[in-house]
Amino acid sequence: MTSLRVRIGTLGLVLLAGSAAPASPAAAAEAPSPTVEEQRLDRAVPREILERSGFDAVPLRFTRALGTARSYAEARKVVVRQGSALWTRAVDRAQGRGPAGGDLSRDDDRPLYWARLGMTREVRTWEPSFGLSEGQRAALLNELERTSRGQTAVRYPGGERLKRVLVTGFDPFTLDRDIRISNPSGASALALDGTVIETAEGPARVETVVFPVRWQDFTDRTVERALRPYLKKVDLFTTVSQGRVGRFDVERTNGAWRGGFPDNDNVGVTEVVPVADPASQPQWTTTTLPYKAIVDADTGRFPVYDNTSVTEIPAGGTVPVVRADGPTAGSTARAGGGGNYLSNEIAYRVTLLRDRLGLHDVLPGGHVHTPVLEFGAGNTDPATGAVTDPGFVKNRLDIIAQVRAILVVAVEKAT
Repeated sequence: MTSLRVRIGTLGLVLLAGSAAPASPAAAAEAPSPTVEEQRLDRAVPREILERSGFDAVPLRFTRALGTARSYAEARKVVVRQGSALWTRAVDRAQGRGPAGGDLSRDDDRPLYWARLGMTREVRTWEPSFGLSEGQRAALLNELERTSRGQTAVRYPGGERLKRVLVTGFDPFTLDRDIRISNPSGASALALDGTVIETAEGPARVETVVFPVRWQDFTDRTVERALRPYLKKVDLFTTVSQGRVGRFDVERTNGAWRGGFPDNDNVGVTEVVPVADPASQPQWTTTTLPYKAIVDADTGRFPVYDNTSVTEIPAGGTVPVVRADGPTAGSTARAGGGGNYLSNEIAYRVTLLRDRLGLHDVLPGGHVHTPVLEFGAGNTDPATGAVTDPGFVKNRLDIIAQVRAILVVAVEKAT
């Protein structure tokens, strides 16, 4: 996901308020309306994607199971169980386990996205006989987001020879531009989760999680809460998102600025990235991935660039300036190499967390932008185009394979 600055020619890149219900539930609150993101479920394309993958049954089963709950505690168990099952089912489908459920290609990340929204809409609008307080409803949504995004399923087996790699992806976005959109970073997360990649330095276990494209979730520090438990345990991390057309980018520098591009709820925010302890917040963070080795390696069909560009307000200045070779001393961030949308922000947040944990010099990590996932020739009209085509599938599979190859190089050269 990219900034407004790089929108031309580009498309790109939990409620974690606490996992427990309030100790003393307040009076039941009226159920809120579906969000903007959830309302898109009623359109034809999401319905087709769900039907052609067999995931159309997921929200229906969830609704029936939730309807059996006779207390908040029972509802929470249903949410945790069903949310975890959705993530497992999506990973299994992507990796060729179990039935495909339809003719939609297994590498497709969209069934997970739309099925999850069907489930969150049900929780958001549910009015059980026992009543739900606002805090209880928020806690259920929190559990559903965490479990269905793989955030509670990160598992690294023991063994000193096994390298540990953590990868993140994103939901589809810019859906009002083209509701058919898939996000290759989310597809890569599903394809790689729990897999072992062989490198010259030995095997590496990859664990993945997926994040929403919503400013508020990042304000609520979903990224830090999800990833903090693992950063001291892993050997390498890579945040991944969709970026520019026809190229991969290893983003050298990340900026502490939100540029205001609308998220999946059509909310735009323009401000300094809100983090804990803002008094010690730097304007810039940097990658510690072995970017030169990644750029130089033959990892796939798409060229890979070491992207050093940023947009800054120079020290003493007032006007933003694009710098091809990174920020200057004392400058104020307006865009990192990856822009000023949520892809830049996840890179900024995780590298800042790395640094605050004292891991800058020992933990390789940073952000990789994938190419924009394009439909095949003749299928470019969002209003009349098909939800998939052979070129679309090939492009996604090639991107996934190249993400995997980049991880191999990163593990080998960072060791």
